Amino acid sequence: MTFALPKHCIATARPATVRGVEGTDALLAARLAAGDDWALAEALARLGPDVYGAALAVLGDGFTAQDVVQEVFTDLWRRPGRYDPAAGTLRTYLTLRARHRAVDLVRSELRRVARQQRHHRLDAARALPSVCEEVTAAETSRAVRAAVRQLPDSQRQVVELAYFEGLTCREVARVAEIPEGTAKSRLRLALAKLEAVLDRQLLEHS
Repeated sequence: MTFALPKHCIATARPATVRGVEGTDALLAARLAAGDDWALAEALARLGPDVYGAALAVLGDGFTAQDVVQEVFTDLWRRPGRYDPAAGTLRTYLTLRARHRAVDLVRSELRRVARQQRHHRLDAARALPSVCEEVTAAETSRAVRAAVRQLPDSQRQVVELAYFEGLTCREVARVAEIPEGTAKSRLRLALAKLEAVLDRQLLEHS
């Protein structure tokens, strides 16, 4: 995995006072503070994969993880003084920053989904169903939930997240901490099982 420097970091780079020097994290931080854009390139090449891995572990999405990498290294370039070599390695500092940023993104996404769900519930409440519709809906809901409970745990989890919580496949994968392709595969298997079970149960109630 390779990463490109943010364009504005190169465009606004100040004259470097030290070039081509490899050393400790403290020296690298000093070079960044001095405006050495080569130091930023060195940090990105050496630590970029670790920062990417930390973000990917939380997000489960490569494109979003790359955005986090860009944010973390841009912040390092703009505010190198935030890193204290005495407190730990630069790798630890940057991976923690990436993990915190990734968690913030996940929380923001979950809040967005929760807002959507509240809006959906409000919209549904405005349309008052008839007694017959309520009874039918209740029976169908009980049949569906009973069928879902019969699924294997891994399949039940993705179904509940996708259909009861209203998450997308990508969001399901993040919450369940599985690849998005695995989430889609589990949903397909679960829906195939539910279709067969629900056909029988709903016919029995009709």
